[in-house]
Amino acid sequence: MDMTIRSRQARGPGQEALEVVERKGIGHPDTICDAVAEHVSQRLCAYYLERFGAVQHHNVDKVLLCAGSARAVLGGGEVLEPIEIYLAGRATDQVHGEHVPTAEIAVEACRSWLRQHLPELDPVRQVRIVPRLHPGAASLTALFARATGVALANDSSYAVGFAPLTPLEQMVLEVERRLNSTDVKGEHPAIGWDIKVMGVRRHARVDLTIACAMVARHVPDLNAYDHAKETVRRLSVAAAESIADLEVHAAVNVADDVQRGDLYLTVTGTSAEAGDDGEVGRGNRCSGLITPHRSMTMEAAAGKNPVSHVGKLYNLAAQRLSQNLVDRLPDVSDATCRLVSRIGRPVDQPMIVDVELGIAPDHLASVLEPAEQLVRAGLGDLGGLRRALLEGRLRVY
Repeated sequence: MDMTIRSRQARGPGQEALEVVERKGIGHPDTICDAVAEHVSQRLCAYYLERFGAVQHHNVDKVLLCAGSARAVLGGGEVLEPIEIYLAGRATDQVHGEHVPTAEIAVEACRSWLRQHLPELDPVRQVRIVPRLHPGAASLTALFARATGVALANDSSYAVGFAPLTPLEQMVLEVERRLNSTDVKGEHPAIGWDIKVMGVRRHARVDLTIACAMVARHVPDLNAYDHAKETVRRLSVAAAESIADLEVHAAVNVADDVQRGDLYLTVTGTSAEAGDDGEVGRGNRCSGLITPHRSMTMEAAAGKNPVSHVGKLYNLAAQRLSQNLVDRLPDVSDATCRLVSRIGRPVDQPMIVDVELGIAPDHLASVLEPAEQLVRAGLGDLGGLRRALLEGRLRVY
C-alpha cells in the first residue's frame, strides 16, 4: 500500500471567495433511484444472509426512472400514466442449487421504499416496476467467491472523502433535511418531497435557490400557493442561519409564471410523476451533497454490494477516515482522503492512499505517525462499515 500524508497547499473551499453546493432531496427522481437501488441491495443482503449465511455477489446499481404523466391543478389533479422504474443490475439467483427470487425481492423492496418515503404516491397504481436483474459475469462472481477472509476488490476505482463540511455545505444539507422532516410535513402538507437546494456563497453572502414540488390537493388557490412558497423560504433561511452567521437569502420556485398558470404543482409531491426522469449516480455523492469545489468521484455508490465493491466501500471509508483525522488530531483543521483500488487486491489494502491535511507545513511531522495509524485502523475496520450498511445506518446519497 502506497500511503502519502501531506499538508494542504491550496485554500479550502470554505475559504474561497466563491463556493457552490447542491443537494437533491429525497423525492428528486435521481435520489429516488439511488435510494431504491440501495434498498434493493439491503433486501438482497438480508435474504442471502438468512438463507445462506453470507452475502452473495450482486450489484444492483443501474436503476432508471422514466417519468409518467400527470395533470396537477390547484386543489387536486390526477396521475394519467404511471412512473416506470427499471431495476437493472447483477444478482446471484442460484446458491447451492436453490433458486433466489431476485426479481420478487427487488420489486417488493422498491415498493416498500416508495410507500415509506413518498406517502402521496401509490406504488402499485401509479408506479410500474420492471425488474431486469441477471447473474453477474462469471469472472466477477468467481473473484467474489475466491476471497477467503478479506474480500477482494471487484474493480479498479477511485474514491474521495473530506471533512469537515464547510458552513455552506452544512446549510444546504440542513435546509433540505428540515424541509423534508416529519414535523414540517405534518404542519405544512403542501410542501412536497422533491426539493432541490442550490447554494451559492459569495464571500459572506449566501443565496439559496430552492425548487420545491407542491402537493396540489393541499393548495386550493393562488394565495395558498404563495403562502406555501413563503413558508419554504422562511424555513430555509431559518435552517441556514442556524448553521453559521452569514447573510442568507432564499428564492423559491423562481421559474413560476403566475399569469400563464405555470406553477410547480404536483399530484404526488415529486416531479417524477411527469416532469423529470432519474438515474442512479446523477445526484448526491456519499457526503449527501454535490460539491464541485471539492475533489469528487463519478462512482455511484448506491446499490453496489457492501462486501467487495470498492466503489461503495472506499467512498464511505474515505469520508470516515477524513472525519476521524479531524476529530482526533487537534492540529488538523480539515482533511481530504483519496483511495485508489486495484481489482483483485484485498479491499483493506488500497493501491494508493493519499491524505491531505489542513495543517501548517512545519507541524506536519508531528502528526504523521498518528495520522498513519488512524488510516490503517480505519481501513482495517471495513467490516464495521459493512455492518452499518447492512443495517441501513449509513446513507450513500
